[in-house]
Order: sequence, then structure tokens, then C-alpha cells
Amino acid sequence: MYVVATAGHVDHGKSTLIQALTGMQPDRWAEERRRGLTIDLGFAWTDLPSGATVAFVDVPGHERFVPNMLAGIGAVPAALFVVAADEGWMPQSAEHLAALDALDVRHAVLAVTRADLADPAPAAAQARAELARTALGEVEAVAVSAPHGRGLDDLTAALDRLLLRLPAPDADAPVRLWVDRSFSVKGSGTVITGTLTAGRLRLGDELEVAASGRRAGVKGLQSLGRPVDVAAAVSRVAVNLRGVSAHELTRGDAVLSPGRFRIGDLVDVRVHGDPSAELPRSVMLHIGSAAVSVQVRPLGADTARLRLARPLPLRIGDRGLLRDPGWHHIGGGVTVLDVSPPPLTRRGAAAARAEVLATLDGRADEDAELRRRRLVRRDDLERMGVPVTRRPVAADWLVDETFWAHLRKRLPQVVDEWRARHPLEAGPPVDVVRQALRLPDRALVHALVDSPLTTNDGRVVRARDVTHLPPGIAAAVEHLRADLRDHPFAAPDQARLSTLGLGPAELAAAERAGVVIRLAAGVVLLPEAMAQAAAELAALPQPFTVAQARTALATTRRVAVPLLERLDRDGLTRRLPDDRRQLA
Repeated sequence: MYVVATAGHVDHGKSTLIQALTGMQPDRWAEERRRGLTIDLGFAWTDLPSGATVAFVDVPGHERFVPNMLAGIGAVPAALFVVAADEGWMPQSAEHLAALDALDVRHAVLAVTRADLADPAPAAAQARAELARTALGEVEAVAVSAPHGRGLDDLTAALDRLLLRLPAPDADAPVRLWVDRSFSVKGSGTVITGTLTAGRLRLGDELEVAASGRRAGVKGLQSLGRPVDVAAAVSRVAVNLRGVSAHELTRGDAVLSPGRFRIGDLVDVRVHGDPSAELPRSVMLHIGSAAVSVQVRPLGADTARLRLARPLPLRIGDRGLLRDPGWHHIGGGVTVLDVSPPPLTRRGAAAARAEVLATLDGRADEDAELRRRRLVRRDDLERMGVPVTRRPVAADWLVDETFWAHLRKRLPQVVDEWRARHPLEAGPPVDVVRQALRLPDRALVHALVDSPLTTNDGRVVRARDVTHLPPGIAAAVEHLRADLRDHPFAAPDQARLSTLGLGPAELAAAERAGVVIRLAAGVVLLPEAMAQAAAELAALPQPFTVAQARTALATTRRVAVPLLERLDRDGLTRRLPDDRRQLA
């Protein structure tokens, strides 16, 4: 099922057409039917000859009800654009077209109604020419006379062809349902309705209310008036929620898959339209079904920073529309470029930011975001709408490869500079290194450490060459290194250590030299094993058990338990009350 908006016509002719197509009256209020004027959003649906179902969001045409109109078209992929043969192109037609263009709606069918009252050809030609100048491009036009049933079969066939051209929705995406109605049903409780544009809703799902952060359970689900267990995009849905009251949700709110969206009040955008037009400092942002007051700070020729009066769950690539309530026309469209922009506090920061934004196209690209951000948590990037394919370097941190190489080059310099100032110390504490490299997490320091550096007793030190050890111990450590080359976590047992000549005294000397690490009595690994273990454990579903860690590291419980305890002490993992662990 797909959802389209019906737009462009102001009087009862549009609603009459929808009623003729579906057998349903889209105007819900008695005043609408009495005045022959759509005031609020209406809804209807029908089956097409192909067997597909199409639902209509009937939006108001009169300029007094523009906010209602924008709430209706903000979440639909296509439009049924209506003009009347006897009236032709009208001011509201231009206004609706400007809104569709600003929101980058790219698919439509043109219906020329009241073809029994005038020749539809002139109105069709003019309307097609107007639509062709926008994102809609060339559209199919059908002349109809709803009261006489003429052209309805041609229109339903055209709608069928329209649906075939629509891109397939992402049924596996997280849910973001913009609310267009919220009400209470006696005996059931809170019900919300909206257009599900991506993802799936299921009975029993838990959703997050964007405005409050509260959780609400899905205890009932309908699509097109029928109870369903699962609703998949694109579809009109009614959701019966538990755990939240109807007055806590209004048009413009959103319910979300928990933890999958960044909810913020500051975004950087590209503004579409006339680049010479000066934006007011305060306008309304229409996005989804929301209408939020924003403060505008121009940055570049076509970019700006918006501070929202209330936080919204926005993602990179979202399309919205700016409108001054005092204007009698639609403003410009915007594309969200960044939902986590940096502060502009230093002199010249705004100009530098404008240069960065000029390179962005509103596509959520993992490589581009990492190059720009250099270092970001995986969950944060996914909440921005960026698909992530890379493995974290430590915990859930993703790092740009060029920046990571720079840090690796800088790390030995930091260690040597610190030792020059503290000649009696083996090396700087891990947290000192973290601050020197301006890293947000100690786990990143541990991940950076590589031969000839290692960590020892909470410090980053240079592992001494084994030739500085007595020849017998040096030879034994080389044999140990060979044993662990292919299986770095297969710590030799006591018998093997004795065979190598590594008794307690020899192991203590090797550990002081920084060439081995003792996890427990008789459990010996190479120093680089700590960073290797953290990288392997990062690939596990979080949190994980000791058994899962043992399997991932291809080792035994004898090694896995003290290894995890050492990782806990080093701050690389965190032990949970149920004895599972997760990367810190």
C-alpha cells in the first residue's frame, strides 16, 4: 500500500473526486461538508486494478489552512494533483506545488476535474507546464468528471502506473512515525495516526515518544481500518498505545524505534530556492507533520544554522520547508546536512563552517562523515541516519583512517616527550596520553598502542628489546613469541613455561622489561594481546558472556577469566551485575 496526498484544488471538487474513487468521504467534519471546503486532513483508500492499495491524505487548499496542508504532505512519497477544468491554475495550485517541490516530492498524477463543465485540455496543458518546472517533472494527466464517473477508470490506471514508479521503501529501517492525529478511544486509550514511511510496526513493539523520551507499548494496530499484527511501510496506520495519554501527543510529535534517532534542537541545512532571497531571522520549519519555530543564522550563500524551539528527531538528508507565517506564500525547502553541528564560538568559525557545508550534499555517507568528524561513536553516527559498515577500533568508536594513522605517528612522540620531562618514570599514564592526543576515551589509547610501545601498570611504555635481558631469558621469550604468533591468546601451561626456562624469577624479569604480561600465576601473554583482545571483543554482540569471549578469542577459561579481569582494570571492558561484560 502506498500513500499519496491530494493537493492543488480548494473547493469541494477535490473531495468529490476522492469520494468517487474510493467510496469514502474524506471530509471528516460536518462544517467541511456544509461549506464544501476542506479544513483539516482527510483520509480515504481504495484498491487499484493491479490489486495494489492506495491511500489518500486529502489536504486543505485554502491559504488559511496552509499549516494543516503541510502536515499532510510532509510524509508522503507522491501526490494526486488536482485542478479544475473550468477554473484552471489557481493561487492555491501554485502554493501546493511550491510545497511539494520544496519537500522534494518527485512523483505525481495530474487529475483535471469537472471536465463536463469545460474543455480540460487548456487547464491540463497549463498545469503540466507548471509541474514540469519542479521536482515532479513530466506527469501523466487524466481528465475526469466525478459526478458522471467519466475518466475514473483511466485515473485508477494512471495511479497504478504511478505506484510502479515509486522507489521501494526501506522496510528494515527504524520507525519514525510523525503523528497527525491523537485521540482517546473509550475502552482502548490513546490512539495516534500517521503515515509510516519506513520500517515495520508490530503488536507488542516498544516505541519512544520523541518529545518526552517516555516509552509506550503498541497494544493495538490498524491499517486502513483493519486490525493487523504487522504494518510495513509505506502505509497509513492507527496505533493504540499503552503507557502514554492522548494529551501527551499532538500533531507534529513523533514516535520512534527506541535509541535509533538523535533528538536535537540545532541543525545545519541547505536552503533551496532563490539564493538572493533573505531569510527572516525567525520562521517556521515544517518537517514531517511538525511545525516548529526556528531561529535562522545564515552561514553560506545557501546554507544556514537553525535553532529549533523544541527538539526533533531529525536525520541527515531529511527535507523540510521554511515558512514565514506572515507571508501568503510557501517559503524555501531545506535539506538537513548535519544534525550534530559543532559550536561556532571562535572568530571565523561561521565562515569555516560555511566552507564545510558547501561540500555536503545531504547524503548520509559513512566515509565522508568519518573524514569530517574524524572520531565518532558508532551509535551516534547511526542515529544521524548514516549506515555503518566499519568495525570500531575500540569500544564503539569509529575513526577516520587518515586521522588514526596520524595518531599512531604522534603517540611515540608523546611518550618520548613525556619521558624526557620525567626521566625516572617508565612512561606516561594512559590518561595523560589521552589528554595529549585529545581523545575522549582511554580505550582509544589502548587500541593505538602497538609495538614497540605497550601498556604496563596503567602507563604507556616502550617495550625493551629482549637483547637487554640475560641471554637465556631473551631466548625463552623469543620461543614464547613464536608459540603465540598464530594463537595470541593460547597462553602456554606451566609445563611449557618450565620447558622454556621461564620460571617465576625469569617471568618477573621479562615482565619488568615489558616483553610479557602476566595475567595470573602461570598465565602469560604478549603485551600487544590486550589491544588485540579488545578489538576481537568489539565484534561481539554487546554485552557478552565469558563463554562468548572465550570462543571469540579461541582460548580457555583459564586464560579468558584473568584476561577479562585485566581488561576491566584497564578500563577497556565493564563488568555488569549479571557477570556479562561490554566494551567500555
